[in-house]
Amino acid sequence: MTVIKWNVRAGAYYDSVVLMQLQRGLLGLPGVVDAGVVMATQANRDLLAANNLLPDSIAANPDDLLIVVKANDDSSATDAIGKADELLTRRKSSNSLNSQEDFRPRSLSAAVKQLPEANWVLISVPGRYAAGVAREALELGKHVFLYSDNVSLEDEIALKKAAREKGLLVMGPDCGTAIINGIGLGFANRVRRGAIGVVGASGTGTQAVTSHIHELGGGISHAIGTGGRDLKSDVGAITAHQALDALARDDETKVIVLISKPPSPDVATQLISAAQGMGKPIVVYFIGYPPPARKIGNLQFAISLSEAAEISVGELEDSRIEHSRLETRDSKSLREVSSLYLRGLFSGGTLAYETMIGLQAFLSPLYSNSPISDSQILSDPLHSRAHTIIDLGDEFFMVGRLHPMIDNDLRIRRMRQEAADPEVGMLLIDVVLGEGSHPDPAGELVPVIKEIREKRLETRELETRELEFVAMVIGTDDDPQNLQSQISQLTDAGVTVFRTATEAVEYVSLRFGTSKKNEGMPVNLEQLKQPLAAINVGLESFYDSLTSQGAQAVHVEWRPPAGGNEKLAALLAKMKN
Repeated sequence: MTVIKWNVRAGAYYDSVVLMQLQRGLLGLPGVVDAGVVMATQANRDLLAANNLLPDSIAANPDDLLIVVKANDDSSATDAIGKADELLTRRKSSNSLNSQEDFRPRSLSAAVKQLPEANWVLISVPGRYAAGVAREALELGKHVFLYSDNVSLEDEIALKKAAREKGLLVMGPDCGTAIINGIGLGFANRVRRGAIGVVGASGTGTQAVTSHIHELGGGISHAIGTGGRDLKSDVGAITAHQALDALARDDETKVIVLISKPPSPDVATQLISAAQGMGKPIVVYFIGYPPPARKIGNLQFAISLSEAAEISVGELEDSRIEHSRLETRDSKSLREVSSLYLRGLFSGGTLAYETMIGLQAFLSPLYSNSPISDSQILSDPLHSRAHTIIDLGDEFFMVGRLHPMIDNDLRIRRMRQEAADPEVGMLLIDVVLGEGSHPDPAGELVPVIKEIREKRLETRELETRELEFVAMVIGTDDDPQNLQSQISQLTDAGVTVFRTATEAVEYVSLRFGTSKKNEGMPVNLEQLKQPLAAINVGLESFYDSLTSQGAQAVHVEWRPPAGGNEKLAALLAKMKN
């Protein structure tokens, strides 16, 4: 019959790597059947209980060290518990022989004095303490790699906003991977230096992309992690926007890869819009987010992590960057349109749907009577909201009416209705030619377009808000409506004409896809390019990784404030302030 013995050490803190090594050491002792060495959180106690290692009589707090041994007999269990300190001492002695450090500071401020050139602080302490350490790092003017999880959403938002105001990065919480100037942080792979930058809201995703780029012969300038919640609506991609801006300004970064776990649609739209204005090829892969097209302007959309890597290497090899026709247009005009709304009025249901797919990554909020997701449902098809795409051929409109490919009356009425809205900056229509369609659709639509334009000019409050018309013309030279005549009538009336939905979507996305300048101070590029020096607070293995890569580093012998006594810690903090 086995025997279980345990030992509780109040307020004794060790990082998870030390606990793992101690547990393995205990398992190697004679007569030991099983062992558990954990901080006594409820989650850890539940795991011990599931493995029959938690007697009911154990009383411990979350900040206490709990050592449990199951052995074949009482003597073996007692001996094993007694050897815990010996195993810890042996590990410390081994580390001191391998370490070049004579002194390890016990506070972040002391570590900064020891290594003042450090611009980075790696934090991997328990989540309930992590925000406090990160806040102190920001106050000291340091970028933060926040590996710790279980940090509250409120703390994450507050930390990232504070960092943005100082021009600092908070990568995390729950950020597992980053590469800064050739040095891997956390669980990064060792890859060659190069001209591809990565912004990753996915740790293993960043590893997969950077490793594949390396395998394909490419290299990484910087890979900036954001933490998995950064692209959620509450956080608003603060770190991702900062990282994109920094890599766009970095002369050594020629191509950028942007990857994320499933993002919130509104945040994805804002980030993609920002990426359009970066002036560099950007490869986007948002897991679970349907790509609008394969390529729009400077953006290419991948359908897998490996393809994102392959496209980025291909873009790097092709040094010629294709610029959209829109980049030659007046920038003031871009800003004016981007502050207004698009209304699309379609006779073709499939064209409307394809346009929705293409624009949903760039326009938010976007509504339709032919939505792709429930969040896009237009509750009243007779009245548009924000950006709206309407399929006028839907059965809702067809009761007692001819199809809009034959009869333009409904569309003309809706054009006038939309144009009366001062918040509308563009009307997008399709003109579908062919057998059975209206014999001269442009001839009927152009007078209405001119009428709308004249009415807008007569309205003083709209003088600076010219309404733009865009049309996609679908047809052939052999169609009875005379394709070239239809195009000429429209272009002569000032309508921008495209022959495919893809071209029209690209144009519209670029017209509306300009976002406001990144808030706060820009990240200091010189700090990214300096030889990395860092302070490590938490997992000692991260410190070992830094030094093995040749980086300067200091490891802080961190302990929970006031031995984990939250009331006493709060009192001490109040006295300090």
